[in-house]
Order: sequence, then C-alpha cells, then structure tokens
Amino acid sequence: MPDDEKPNLQTSLDKICWIVLKAHEFDAKDIAADEDPGSNPSDDKMIDVLEEHSDDPVRQEMATFIDSMNDDEQIELVALMWLGRGDGDASEWESIRAEAERNHNENTALYLLGTPLLGDHLEEGLAKLDLSCVDVDFGHGPP
Repeated sequence: MPDDEKPNLQTSLDKICWIVLKAHEFDAKDIAADEDPGSNPSDDKMIDVLEEHSDDPVRQEMATFIDSMNDDEQIELVALMWLGRGDGDASEWESIRAEAERNHNENTALYLLGTPLLGDHLEEGLAKLDLSCVDVDFGHGPP
C-alpha cells in the first residue's frame, strides 16, 4: 500500500504491538483443569501458570491497559482486529473504523479479550495496512 494511502492511525504502533504480545501470552494458556488444586507451586511445578484463571494477571494487565486507552484508540483497536479477521481489506479501513465507532461502548477490553486469536487478528490487520511489530522494542514494560 503506498504511503499516501495508508491510514493515519491515532494509536501508536508500540501500544498495538504490546497488546499483540500480551494477547499471544494469554492465547497460549489452556483451560484450567482444577480451579482449586489444593497444592502449592513447588509441588505442582508451577503448571498452573499455563492455565487460564479468572484472576489471570496477563488478562488483568491487558484489560487495564485497554481501558486506559482513549476512545479513538479503542475504536482503532477493534477496527484493526476486524480487519485482521477478514471483515474487509485495507481499502475499506475508513468504513470498518466507522462501524467500530458506531458500536463503541464501555466494554472494549471485555470484547477484545473474549476474541479468540486476538493477537493473530491484530497482527494480520497491521499487515494489511503494511505495518508490523517486527522492529518494536518494549524494553521492560508497556509503552
């Protein structure tokens, strides 16, 4: 896509890529086999960290981060996820974003975190806009 046709995203690539990274961490978890195992981490070899729990710190961190984003950033994140899951192509970005804006509410984090393969969809959406997380460096925390 030529530079003059690329949409001018309000959301920094660092923020989007941080969410992609965390979404991949979250997606890699398995459904909890035993919500109350009655053992301690040294006995179960820390296997519980690979299971999804309602109080999962990665999920909480992502929800807090998404909730702290302004409305325009949240709208773009949803539109980017829709674009990546195949709800259109780059030439339809403005209409996809407009639809996300019409549907925007206070549940963006909940909606996105409930979307399977969120990280993959966001990466694919970025790719359709000729953007990538390849060169993004996060240092030690969120942007």
